[in-house]
Amino acid sequence: MRLLQSVSQCVAAVCLLGVSVFTVASADEKNDAAISFDARLSEYGYPYPVQQYAFESQRQSLEMAYMHLPGKPGKPTVLLLHGKNFAADYWQNTAELLQKKGYGVLMPDQIGFGKSSKPAHYQFSFEALAANTHGLTQQLGINNLVVMGHSMGGMLATRYALNYASQVDQLVLVNPVGLEDYLQYVEYKDPSFFYQSELNKTIEGVIAYQKKNYYDGQWSDEYEALTTIHKGWLNGPDWPQVAWNNALTYDLIFTGAVVNELDELTVPTHLIIGTRDTTGPGRGWKKPGVTRTLGQYDKLGKQAAEVIPNATLHELDDVGHMPQFEAFERYKVILNDIFKQ
Repeated sequence: MRLLQSVSQCVAAVCLLGVSVFTVASADEKNDAAISFDARLSEYGYPYPVQQYAFESQRQSLEMAYMHLPGKPGKPTVLLLHGKNFAADYWQNTAELLQKKGYGVLMPDQIGFGKSSKPAHYQFSFEALAANTHGLTQQLGINNLVVMGHSMGGMLATRYALNYASQVDQLVLVNPVGLEDYLQYVEYKDPSFFYQSELNKTIEGVIAYQKKNYYDGQWSDEYEALTTIHKGWLNGPDWPQVAWNNALTYDLIFTGAVVNELDELTVPTHLIIGTRDTTGPGRGWKKPGVTRTLGQYDKLGKQAAEVIPNATLHELDDVGHMPQFEAFERYKVILNDIFKQ
């Protein structure tokens, strides 16, 4: 294993590529009450044309929304997998950087997220989401991938690399959750527990959580724009449907413990870890007697890199859960190392 430690003196200012949908919130976006979205975000614009992959799963017809930017001949396609609280659109700046290097980029919204179907009943698992996404890549004729995931998307990316290793050249994990087996330490909760929490959600609560846990108390128009989808759904007519899908997909994080299979990865793996991150799902309902501190990414990244064969650890000091937004310039240096021109 090779360890690359990013020094804290690196430039930390955010410098976005091109014209970003996240840069400045419009006047309407500043007025939270004016934003209203349906379950499929039909009135919310993505940075690139959105297509739909129609398929059958679990005895129902579903659609997976995706954006696809073809690359230069001979270059692999980078499959970008979003986190739990986001949709594919937040990958825009990463996608622009990769496309300028000639890579293809594929950005799907998983079922239950973004512009994709929100089924009333679905057995969510990382195996199912990986199979759905693999079906999309096969329909597009893509067989040469770099799989890159952030947060919950890191768990899905790991499952994809385990299940479809012959298709994957490299695995890139950006502050993935799931670097510890949460159900060893916390009580299992029924989706109805999370549904009630979702129904009680407010945009003020969403912002307070992200400000505290993602950005170390800092806030900006760019960070604010990342909450626009939440604002629209909370105000929209389909919030109970969206909230139920949000609740069902929490189960993935607790039951899909890919950490127990990290030693089975066969592809070169890069871990990009903001060491200030303390994301620890379930820390509010630990099992009796459990004293473990969840979410110690300054330790978890190192532990994962020791277990994963052929792993490279890239640590970002004093950066939290969202390095691609909080410290884009430093994050970009790492991507330039991983993704050659």
